[in-house]
Amino acid sequence: MLSILHHGERFVVVDKPSGLAVHPGWSDDERTAMHEVRDSIGQKVFPVHRLDRATSGVLVFALDPESARVFCEMFEEGRVEKHYLALVRGVTPEAGTIDHPIPRREGGPRVPASTSFRRVWRGEHLSLVDAEPHSGRLHQVRRHMKHISHPLIGDANYGKGALNREYRDRFGLARLALHARSLGFVHPWEGRPITFEAALPEDLRAPFERIGVVI
Repeated sequence: MLSILHHGERFVVVDKPSGLAVHPGWSDDERTAMHEVRDSIGQKVFPVHRLDRATSGVLVFALDPESARVFCEMFEEGRVEKHYLALVRGVTPEAGTIDHPIPRREGGPRVPASTSFRRVWRGEHLSLVDAEPHSGRLHQVRRHMKHISHPLIGDANYGKGALNREYRDRFGLARLALHARSLGFVHPWEGRPITFEAALPEDLRAPFERIGVVI
């Protein structure tokens, strides 16, 4: 289910499929990305950030508690550059930044949050955007695009059910149209910039092709 993009001494980077929760503490699932990675590489792993269950793409796990602390600080301090591809309803502006407070976790207080976006394709009633969240809040890209009236296709929480069903039935888009395409940072122990990328998975690539999305 998972493909490994990098396996070093301190951390491992994987390409997570949609439908798989990251950590057992964030779901009731018996199998999670953490279990899959642990079993694949044969050692304990430590989650340092999260992707929604429905989101696919680049995901990092640390391999020891000290490395986990370092990565958690990097994510918390905004020293990790994250880019997502999101197919959204309507034609967005060419680019923009959304500043709108949202919770860190379910039921928590709203805190400052910022996401930049750039439109990379437009259809008659759709846009594909490259979204770059500058903070790590709950459902940040999904909430922020909804806030500017461009909810994600396939989003059961913040989108439109009738529209989601239409794209599922017509184009086979049966998941959230959100993919963590790349993640970059300065290597904490080597001091060099490093970026990891995950190709668009088939369960997005094929529906996008039917819709006419050009990347």
